Amino acid sequence: MKIERALISVSDKNGLIPFVKRLNELGVEILSTGGTAKAISNEGIPVIEISDYTGAPEMFDGRLKTIHPKVHGGLLFRRDHPEDPEQAEKNDIPRIDLLVVNLYPFEQTISKEDVTLEEAIENIDIGGPAMLRAASKNYKSVTVITDTDDYDVVADEMEKSDGETSLKTRERLAIKVFLRTGSYDQAIGNYLNNSQKTEGGYSVSLPLASELRYGENPHQSASLYGNFNDYFTRLQGKDLSYTNVIDIAAAAQLVSEFLRPTVAILKHTNPCGVGCADDGEGLRDAWEKAFETDKQAPFGGVIVCNRPLNEGLARVIGEIFTDIIIAPDFDSEARAILQKKKSLRLIKVADEFFKYGVNEPVLRSAPGGLLVMDADPKVLGLDEIEKKVKTNRPPSSDEIEAMKFTWRVCKHVKSNAIVFGSKDRTLGIGAGQMSRVDSCRIAIWKASEAGLSLSGSSVASDAMFPFADGLISAVEAGATSCIQPGGSIRDEEVIKAADERDVAMVFTGHRHFLH
Repeated sequence: MKIERALISVSDKNGLIPFVKRLNELGVEILSTGGTAKAISNEGIPVIEISDYTGAPEMFDGRLKTIHPKVHGGLLFRRDHPEDPEQAEKNDIPRIDLLVVNLYPFEQTISKEDVTLEEAIENIDIGGPAMLRAASKNYKSVTVITDTDDYDVVADEMEKSDGETSLKTRERLAIKVFLRTGSYDQAIGNYLNNSQKTEGGYSVSLPLASELRYGENPHQSASLYGNFNDYFTRLQGKDLSYTNVIDIAAAAQLVSEFLRPTVAILKHTNPCGVGCADDGEGLRDAWEKAFETDKQAPFGGVIVCNRPLNEGLARVIGEIFTDIIIAPDFDSEARAILQKKKSLRLIKVADEFFKYGVNEPVLRSAPGGLLVMDADPKVLGLDEIEKKVKTNRPPSSDEIEAMKFTWRVCKHVKSNAIVFGSKDRTLGIGAGQMSRVDSCRIAIWKASEAGLSLSGSSVASDAMFPFADGLISAVEAGATSCIQPGGSIRDEEVIKAADERDVAMVFTGHRHFLH
């Protein structure tokens, strides 16, 4: 059936006007609402306001616009049913053959730090989901779009088929709608449940993003769901596996902690080396600092930077066997160098990731259910660090900067975590040991293996030192300052050990365990 009438009401207007122009050229009558109608009209495209179409005004500051028999009836009535067309004609309900709706930005609204409950509620779309569900239920006759990526798909098909779309396309788009409205309702329910402290349930419904090469091991299958691909784009290389996705997320989250040009090297989600440079120095200097921490780590590992990767750095890291390289962009010379390695995965990370990060809850399976936890997006405990000194000797300005740097890195190291460093580079990292003193010894050993001196370094511990032995090991290796959460029943013993060795120590009051 040829599409003759479309109803369009969108909050995201990206790609809207080119699409509507194509519909207009195909002779499609356009119905629209509020700001969408204005945007279309401003381009000189004929459009009928929904209130003029229904004969009912918009009310309650736009809360009521599209809930009307002429709208829902036009979407829902069965074209091939013997009685439906007669009832539609009797009640003056014309067909609506195409619905284009994307919903109020509820998820974006609640991701803002200072969002209020009232703001969140006002961004709960009512008419949009209702229309989407109505059109999708009637997909045998109605085409429905909720994703801007489908504009060209539908327009191309209409232009090739005399204004029609195929049943297969309509069915695919309808499924996409139900997945979207399901995840939208889930986000609302989860937010309200959390903000109101009720005892409601927790549900997950996400669209399939891609089938992965395999899971943690080749004999395990794995799939990726959600909008991961909105943040990360694979420019070249093999398909991603389960562990690749986890590595990419860990690497991007680590480097997003830093404002200066930064390069990090990771293996199995643990940072092996992190380096920062001044803006005048650039990524090459940051790379040298990160690489010197552990020159074995990049082989088969992940390299990530928070600036576009240029030719100079590409030439250096192009000589090393690396699994994944992540950057906000790659200049043409860098691409030319790196694309010679066909299996090397180049991942472009969206600017939005660095601007806003990802503050989604952390989900983990548990026998019979799920563990759901708030994300840990901020490095806690660095505000007014000078007021958190627990030792007789306060830290110098360089030691403060070193503590801030090592604390940021330490947050991303698996517990138990110990990080030695200066104000712009890691010197030794110990991760994932059963005792904190063992992590400390490993970090010291790694620094020794790399030929790096720990004299004058800062040491960060992701959780409290339960005994003085870990701190003493770090001090004997050369550390002169320490940053840790505190909170042990033996804090005074640890502080005393620091004072006896003229070490400056800060208690952040917050830990950053990572299991």
